Amino acid sequence: MKLYPIQCGKFKLDGGAMFGVVPKSLWEKTNPADERNLIELGTRSLLIEDGKKLILVDCGLGNKQDDKFFGHYSLWGDDSLDKNLKKFGFTKEDITDVFFTHLHFDHCGGAIEWNDDKTGYRPAFKNAQFWTNENHWQWATEPNAREKASFLKENILPIQESGQLGFLPLPANGNYGFAPDLKMDVIFVDGHTEKQMLPVIQYQEKTIVFAADLIPTVGHIPQVYVMGYDTRPLLTVEEKAKFLKQCVDNDYLLFFEHDANNELASLKMTDKGVRLDETFSFNEVFGY
Repeated sequence: MKLYPIQCGKFKLDGGAMFGVVPKSLWEKTNPADERNLIELGTRSLLIEDGKKLILVDCGLGNKQDDKFFGHYSLWGDDSLDKNLKKFGFTKEDITDVFFTHLHFDHCGGAIEWNDDKTGYRPAFKNAQFWTNENHWQWATEPNAREKASFLKENILPIQESGQLGFLPLPANGNYGFAPDLKMDVIFVDGHTEKQMLPVIQYQEKTIVFAADLIPTVGHIPQVYVMGYDTRPLLTVEEKAKFLKQCVDNDYLLFFEHDANNELASLKMTDKGVRLDETFSFNEVFGY
């Protein structure tokens, strides 16, 4: 098995929204804001090569929305999914599976693209199976008022219409082996959105957790640093407490999806709770 970090693109969001009730004087130490109070974020996917499987965990914003839509998110940099797949010798046609942590537009938008004549949509990964879970699918296709702007029908419904959609079961113990040949489990969390899925991967004698929107950046490691976007913020606080302890107890490395600058981090216990230990590039830890 081999893993590759794939930066799909970078954008900006309001720092206050990303940190909820945490004062700016605290969160700007790790996530400095510009004059519009926007902080820099990424959409980093993880590519898993294992035998005949080539699995992509999340796939970024995509490019099918109009300029007005993207104008709200201040795109920056020159990263793209296609560019960074090519860096490692792959194309979208090589992907066998796309695993969605959840179906907010910045995690699944790249799964669907325009047809050539721009009269409809098609899967961007024509040879892939798309994976979510039934509870989250229902949540996304019948969205509440708060999340409706994040669940875009043009990102989601064409996945089902393609015939490439699959559902993972929800086991009683909260973990699921995504594929029998992979050393990978899934942690389910509900504070950000219903049944978000966090892959846990055994790789080169280390354990990597794809932190998704439970801990989107290094600045979100403290237990109470919770996004304003979370639908159940108090539940997120509880889930983070359990998750952070699990990470420290088992020496997990966090893989950050939305941190524009940091790919991996280790954690440590302090008298103030779990905190950042060290940050690493993927290449520093594993090489390519």
